[in-house]
Amino acid sequence: MPAAPPPLDNTPVIIGVGEASERIEAPDYAALSPADLAAAAARNALADAGATGDLRSAIDVIAAIRQFEVSGPGFSAPFGCSNNFPRSVAQRIGADPARAVWEKVGGQGPQHLVNEFAHAIAAGEVGMALLVGSEAISTVRHLTGLGQTRDWSETVDGQLEDRGFGLEGLLTAELARHGARTPIHLYALFENARRARLGLDRAAYAQAMGDLFAPFTAVAAGNPHAMAPERLTSAEISEITPRNRMVADPFPRRVIARDQANQGAAVLLTSLGQARALGVPENRMIYLYGGADVAERTPIARQDLSRSPATVLACRAALAAADTPLEQIDRFDLYSCFPIAVFNVLDGLGLSPDDPRPLTQTGGLPFFGGAGNNYSMHAIASMVRALRQAPGEIGLVGANGGFLSKYSVGVYGAAPRAWAPFTSSALQAEIDAWPAPRLVEAGQGEIETYTIDYGGKTPTVTIVGRTGDGARFVAMSDPADPGLAGRMAVEEPLGGAVTARLNDNGRAIVTDFEPRR
Repeated sequence: MPAAPPPLDNTPVIIGVGEASERIEAPDYAALSPADLAAAAARNALADAGATGDLRSAIDVIAAIRQFEVSGPGFSAPFGCSNNFPRSVAQRIGADPARAVWEKVGGQGPQHLVNEFAHAIAAGEVGMALLVGSEAISTVRHLTGLGQTRDWSETVDGQLEDRGFGLEGLLTAELARHGARTPIHLYALFENARRARLGLDRAAYAQAMGDLFAPFTAVAAGNPHAMAPERLTSAEISEITPRNRMVADPFPRRVIARDQANQGAAVLLTSLGQARALGVPENRMIYLYGGADVAERTPIARQDLSRSPATVLACRAALAAADTPLEQIDRFDLYSCFPIAVFNVLDGLGLSPDDPRPLTQTGGLPFFGGAGNNYSMHAIASMVRALRQAPGEIGLVGANGGFLSKYSVGVYGAAPRAWAPFTSSALQAEIDAWPAPRLVEAGQGEIETYTIDYGGKTPTVTIVGRTGDGARFVAMSDPADPGLAGRMAVEEPLGGAVTARLNDNGRAIVTDFEPRR
């Protein structure tokens, strides 16, 4: 068999990664702004490359991830924000790139940017790209609770490519007007749909969620940037206690992404030729072997709410682009905002939750921290460090955005490999052509999935039902009547008989429910 061709000078490589974080209880807590955290991470990435040349002046693109507080129309940053976040970070590190990019909303963003700019570097369109992002959600809540404020507003001149929010197609009115409008609500519907598919009762499924995430806590406990570095047992994760209250059935607090985070991360990419010219040691370089970027159907338009097949196809496409079978992947970082985000990939790829290969490099979003849209920048940073320590291994990062809506995948390794471009356009066309179930406004049928939201004054129920002829409808309990929530909390809603009728406000209200016997 002929030897593989050596990588060419235009082969994209990651040469530096950096992270920064702070905990409120730490003695050196400084209440850093998002721009300060991102800049600290960027400085660490520059230092991490170990170059002998001037990297700052070589950066011609800086691309930044949006903070949660500026991730939608009508959102406002309590302490103010920069009008040009990428250039605020660039100024702090002494860089002046020709191009600044503000990426769309979604946790897929960091891996998508790596995929995008790797192609641009290989094509000679970009020389060096710095990818950055950060969140200071914990600091904002902490200071607001103390009655304090800060002024983080900045006005920075210069070009900015603002890609907008990118929220189109994430959610539809049918779900939103019936109480399912936040990630917790939507993922709870997905999770209970999976419980129905597997035929598990509440106790067995709770244990499965705890079993999945207990090893994640061990990784977080050893991560200096983790927001909750505490090793927990499966029971401590899954059992309902005053410290681990039920948020939305089936989710207790400890299986939900921890958004109280003060974290920043950065990734520095360039070409192999430029890296060598700038004196970057070969052992700092990590190669992108393959990748994929896809968008799933809106939740209501998916045939099976217990799965995101587009996510699984993206993983398979990335492995194919990398010419690497799944068996040769040594470590993963699978986006873990909720258990279903991990289970979905494992189910689709035929992997067991107790696979001996690590499923997280950081500790996962509930324990390391759910740094808004930027979590996977930390995952990539952790993966790069791990692969440098084990240069014969190959790692896969899966980055999820929206409601299992967007998925970007990267396959990485330290062993030099020639660049092979990849595209997901044909795969996306296949996904877009999938048939969707017929929707009706109300009806009588069987409960496909449900959740009980405990976040308001009284618990409320959202159900997705299927009529006898397969049409789907969404309904909710009467907000003034907690009785249905009380019944569903002790009886089995999944597969139960349900009737919903439209009220004067155009909402389908559950008028009758009989549990599955």
